[in-house]
Amino acid sequence: MNPVSTIAGKAYPFGLKNVDTDVIIPAAWLKTISRLGLGKGAFEALRKEPGNLFDSAEYAGSPILIAGDNFGCGSSREHAAWALADMGIQAVIAPSFSDIFSGNAFKNGLLTVVLPQEAIDRLMEVAKTDPIYIDLENQVVTTPFQDRFTFEIDPFRKHCLLNGLDEIGLTLASSDAISAYESKLNTEKPWLVPQMI
Repeated sequence: MNPVSTIAGKAYPFGLKNVDTDVIIPAAWLKTISRLGLGKGAFEALRKEPGNLFDSAEYAGSPILIAGDNFGCGSSREHAAWALADMGIQAVIAPSFSDIFSGNAFKNGLLTVVLPQEAIDRLMEVAKTDPIYIDLENQVVTTPFQDRFTFEIDPFRKHCLLNGLDEIGLTLASSDAISAYESKLNTEKPWLVPQMI
């Protein structure tokens, strides 16, 4: 997982409430276990509309999505986080997220920022013309107009995101302790160690 420290750039001023994971990535795209290419299916139904936000050259490659309340509700498909990441989105800012979506996003290095609706409304306006900046270390979202919105994040999640640690990375960070334990086990209780035949 790539470390996340600051995210800056244009943001999709999406703002829609109660966007479920089927809207983020339709079920027809769930036949794969690969993360690559899912960005093409992200928001597929919305992209069928002429002049939609997600196919606009103005917002192409935007690393931030500004969403409405209860983003990522519905089924627990991890493909939703994969699709957003494959689109190039690194952070989603919303008033609230589904717990399962938020967990899936975190495990895939996607930052979810919870801000009150007033802040979302302001960021939606700024995103139409100017970039937005997210500083994870200082837990703040800023704009070129001196707007400053602080946000809370679980300290463990913050540590993992800043250091690019997924579950495998966390395990590997303890490799010395694991090796020491296995050596001790082999010496003190050899009957518990599987023997190769």
